[in-house]
Amino acid sequence: MFQSFEVTARPEQGPPRLSALRAEIAKQGLDGFLVPRADAHQGEYVAARDERLAWLTGFTGSAGFCVVLEQIAGVFIDGRYRTQVKAQVAAEYTPVPWPDITLSVWLKEQLPNGGKVGYDAWLHSAGQITQAEKELKGSGIELIRTENLVDAIWEDQPEPPMNPVKAHPLEFAGESAAEKTTRLAADLAKAGHGSAVITLPDSIMWLLNIRGADIPRNPVAHGFAILHDTGAVDLFMAAEKLKELGDHFPDTVAIHDPADFLTAVDTLAGQVQVDAGTVPQKVADILGDRMVDAGDPCALPKARKNAAEIEGSAEAHLRDGAAIVELLAWLDAQEPGSLTETQVVTELEARRRTDNALQDISFETISGTGPNGAIMHYRVTEETDSTIQDGHLLVLDSGGQYLDGTTDITRTIAIGEVGDEEKACFTRVLKGMIAMSMLRWPAGLAGRDIECVARMPLWLAGQDFNHGVGHGVGAYLSVHEGPQRLARTSHVPFEPGMILSNEPGYYREGAFGIRIENLVVVQEAPDLATSDRERAMLSWRTLTFAPIDRRLIVVDMLSAEERDWLNAYHRDVAEKIGPRVGPQARQWLDAATAPV
Repeated sequence: MFQSFEVTARPEQGPPRLSALRAEIAKQGLDGFLVPRADAHQGEYVAARDERLAWLTGFTGSAGFCVVLEQIAGVFIDGRYRTQVKAQVAAEYTPVPWPDITLSVWLKEQLPNGGKVGYDAWLHSAGQITQAEKELKGSGIELIRTENLVDAIWEDQPEPPMNPVKAHPLEFAGESAAEKTTRLAADLAKAGHGSAVITLPDSIMWLLNIRGADIPRNPVAHGFAILHDTGAVDLFMAAEKLKELGDHFPDTVAIHDPADFLTAVDTLAGQVQVDAGTVPQKVADILGDRMVDAGDPCALPKARKNAAEIEGSAEAHLRDGAAIVELLAWLDAQEPGSLTETQVVTELEARRRTDNALQDISFETISGTGPNGAIMHYRVTEETDSTIQDGHLLVLDSGGQYLDGTTDITRTIAIGEVGDEEKACFTRVLKGMIAMSMLRWPAGLAGRDIECVARMPLWLAGQDFNHGVGHGVGAYLSVHEGPQRLARTSHVPFEPGMILSNEPGYYREGAFGIRIENLVVVQEAPDLATSDRERAMLSWRTLTFAPIDRRLIVVDMLSAEERDWLNAYHRDVAEKIGPRVGPQARQWLDAATAPV
């Protein structure tokens, strides 16, 4: 199994750590302290050194934060983690449904007479602090910049990662670093911005065609960058990481010690472009009025995959699909009750490792059987590892980091004889996934405009799920990539080349979970015989090819059009993946993709 680098804490470790933090808060003359799951680079994923939220509370979700006050410690979690948090934190912590309840609303309730709440300005974006201060105005509650108080009590805190950086081949990148920096610099100059500060690790990796290993499962390295309107780039990254690059960088890239980053920011002249949603407040404090919130200049260009990135991703998905089929065929041959969740994870990772292009898995594999499947981002541990029993649904969500692409696929698998209710719910989820897959929509629409399509079959039955329909995916980069999303909160219009997941689900706490996920790429919609092309239309091209469990489908619930889509998809799976698997898996695949 690939090595995991996560920091975790058992629930019983939380109370003494909480007491120690409260003592430090009092020592600083504060009434509270904010503990986010974030680092100075403001990416979604963090290194072990920055797992402060998990170390303090035990909660290991990929989003959330804790607010520690004298009498209460609130752990703010969104809908994905409301089941998980109950099992991971001690009674001394109070789960808070977020964003239903915002930080400012909660603080006003808990500190009615006002107070001083500290925070580390490196770990909160300028946008977050600006919004919170606006909402707290007049309440008597102040947000105070401090040193990190968790670091002050974390005695065995891991060191910062110092892993080597490698060049990303041009054949997979599709555009040189010099071409990218020149193109983006022209956009800065056109906007009248002298420079742009870039802190997101995946943006820096994409811009300079490099990949790192500072974050588990994500091929990124920690560093900062300043892109100038001349095309020059100042990269602030430890020289120790860059020894293997040779002469990879163009002459326009200058390397600096990360300790010099803030000094360099202070010397920037004119308007400086940032993304207020990700730039640390520490940087915003230095820029002051020079700061212009115009977005990360790499975000949209990175999201719009070029032809090399799309075809590389498509090829990676075919090899990944072969590994999935080999796993599913093996799993189907095992007797119910003979395997645990961990054994399935180990077997799947072994199947993927047969591909020499695999660099890592793209996230910790989710293998949740029965009630564990209802925990949306379930991570199996020694304590929770469960036997996969007759009548269970197994949710298997996994992916690989290949040199030519990043994969993410979820299949829900029937173990033995499954109940009618589970099958009906599965079929509704499938109908939603098919509806999204078949969708054509006018150019200019965003995730908030179309994500309901995947929810409609569930809504009609009075059901829903508490996560987005889909997220952006990188090209051998982060498995979660912005700015595009299939979510109610996303207003970024879809453009050709954007890769997203299509993953509706359904979760019944204490009983079972269901999710079906394919990756898709936005394309210009092909003309139809019935269309006179009044406006530009977009559609999806499916990248993921692996069978959907026919044993869980209530065929009578599918329309003729849905059956046609499913049968055509399964024909494609058999044709594309069949030649890539062994004889036994091929025999299984032929049966698994038979028409319904």
